[in-house]
Amino acid sequence: MDRRLPVRGVVAVLLGLGVLAPPPVLRAAPPAGGVPSGFVERYPAVATAMRAAGPPYAGWAATGRTFLAFDATGDGTATEVLGDLAGADRIAVLVPGVDARLADFDRGLGGVARRAPAVQARALYARLRADDPGARVAVLAWLGYDPPEGLGPAAARETRARDGADALVALVRLLAAHRPAARITLVGHSYGALVVGLAAHRLPVQVTDLVTLGGVGMGVDRASELHTDATVWAAQAPDDWIRRVPQVRLLGLGHGVRPATPAFGARPLPVDGVAGHDAYLTPGTGTLRALSWVVLGPPADPASRSTAPADPARPADPVGPADPVGPADPVGPADSAGTAGAAVLAGSAVAR
Repeated sequence: MDRRLPVRGVVAVLLGLGVLAPPPVLRAAPPAGGVPSGFVERYPAVATAMRAAGPPYAGWAATGRTFLAFDATGDGTATEVLGDLAGADRIAVLVPGVDARLADFDRGLGGVARRAPAVQARALYARLRADDPGARVAVLAWLGYDPPEGLGPAAARETRARDGADALVALVRLLAAHRPAARITLVGHSYGALVVGLAAHRLPVQVTDLVTLGGVGMGVDRASELHTDATVWAAQAPDDWIRRVPQVRLLGLGHGVRPATPAFGARPLPVDGVAGHDAYLTPGTGTLRALSWVVLGPPADPASRSTAPADPARPADPVGPADPVGPADPVGPADSAGTAGAAVLAGSAVAR
């Protein structure tokens, strides 16, 4: 009689009940140097996967749109690229917040186009091209993590943001490895600001600017606690509902001081023309205009820009260490025209 049969039976039952777990599956080690594999050469393979996924994704690929990554499983992930990423020396990465999912990537949450990552990326890319037609720029609409759904417990915790920060760091290191001379700007909207903040201390030196738009927090209470040499910027419209979110962090809930709060120490961006929580990158807003200048940085030839050098959204002369971040309430009701943010931006340096 084979005494092993009863033992095997017991093990099978325990495995089925979840009492025992099978040994972990060993996974392949990441590429040497920790650099994720695949860059623009992945475009054709990603397009093939999108065509196989059917509508609407097959249609996106058929129109010639380029994606660095795509996965339709679950809520889905995608990274769309506008511009020539392989030759870009200015790269902006847009990081969305709560409720962002692949189904709304093009149409926007609730069918509101201005909320769509793809629409926001196109607006920024169009502004960049208008401001400096000769610039080698690329904009990435990055939905590379699973944001919380709605304003429930998950949105009050950092768990999803930490996963997002890991994925964001991997992406940025990939960009830096392939474009080591490029300037990279990360733009986090709402909960996306938290993702950017949690990634900040692990980002490569190519990241020169961190921008928050209606940011709920960055995981710290002061910009100096991010441990980054990148310049931190913040925009918050006077009627943005994010203002009503308590600035607390207790027992794993809450995200602390909002980056647009003066005490945080971020440099304010103008918010003229911005209405509510989702309109920062709408064409015609002061925030979109200013963000374009942050991404482009100081021009070698000022005449190459469509906007005159005196434009208040242009980062220009260096500011000394003693220069104040801004007035007492750069995002209060008196700043609805964006004058406080514009004044600081006009005197700020982005060349590092």
